[in-house]
Amino acid sequence: MSEPLLEMSGLTKHFPVAGGLVLRRQVGRVHAVDGIDLTVHAGETLGLVGESGCGKSTTGRLAARLLEPTAGAIRYGGRDITHATRREMKPIRTEIQMVFQDPYSSLNPRHTVGTIVGGPMEINGIDPPGGRDRRVRELLEIVGLNPEHYNRFPHEFSGGQRQRIGVARALSLNPRLIIADEPVSALDVSIQAQVVNLLRRLQQEMGIAFLFIAHDLAVVRHFSQRVAVMYLGKIVEIGDRESVYSGPRHPYTHALLSAVPEATPDTEPRERIRLAGDVPSPVDPPSGCRFRTRCWKARERCAAEEPPLVRLEDSREGHLTACHFPERPTVHGRDVVLDPALRT
Repeated sequence: MSEPLLEMSGLTKHFPVAGGLVLRRQVGRVHAVDGIDLTVHAGETLGLVGESGCGKSTTGRLAARLLEPTAGAIRYGGRDITHATRREMKPIRTEIQMVFQDPYSSLNPRHTVGTIVGGPMEINGIDPPGGRDRRVRELLEIVGLNPEHYNRFPHEFSGGQRQRIGVARALSLNPRLIIADEPVSALDVSIQAQVVNLLRRLQQEMGIAFLFIAHDLAVVRHFSQRVAVMYLGKIVEIGDRESVYSGPRHPYTHALLSAVPEATPDTEPRERIRLAGDVPSPVDPPSGCRFRTRCWKARERCAAEEPPLVRLEDSREGHLTACHFPERPTVHGRDVVLDPALRT
């Protein structure tokens, strides 16, 4: 594993809830992100998955310092940037870029593609060899667009082409880390594959690290080396891709994977797990384990004690789970016997 590039420890973000007769009075807090620990290594892709509203996008914005954390620490390249000023963040922002979810709202409709892609270079006073116009055309070609479309406006492109423009904009400053926030969720399935394959190619050619946020587990498996599963502001499981997908230990991860459509219908069907109830409100999350209100394995201990995120004795190195009563190691829903070398 390469050196840590981005480190988040105890990261927390609470949003105040105003109410009552005086609207400025705080009556509660939304626990969007609640004390998570994540590390993205140089050149790797960490996939962050979970249901809508679990705090994935907030985590991405905290990592890019687009939001101020309530508590915890963020380190980039070994440097603490948790409370860095705007001036201190300026050189770092050239190395951390974002690709946003909606390609229809993330591009200014009044600007041409050339202005959109070249804007970051102009803001940061960067004059690449040959000039900005030439660099913009190179970037458009890199992401699979016609450089001659330099003077076109966003409404003249399809959704997939617009997302490619967003990727070109993110690449304009030669970043070391790209935070991709649901970059393909608004696109057709065939276009999703094109964009994900583009990101994979760029990573292989340029060594860019990705924090890839998504709710589609099939897409995450295709692109990520490691996967973190998030539920109601907490990380409940994290590990390398094959370890998490082949042997999920947290009941929530097991339920998510059981809902993934079968790629080969001739194989033995997996057990389908239907979760009861709805996701609790982040304003008033459950005590102890936050998944306990929907978990079929919940006991009294789950309500009284929050499970730590730890490695289980029969899990692979780096595979961490937060559960008092974890699932048995399985492959596609069937029990397996682990290699004795994997035991501590």
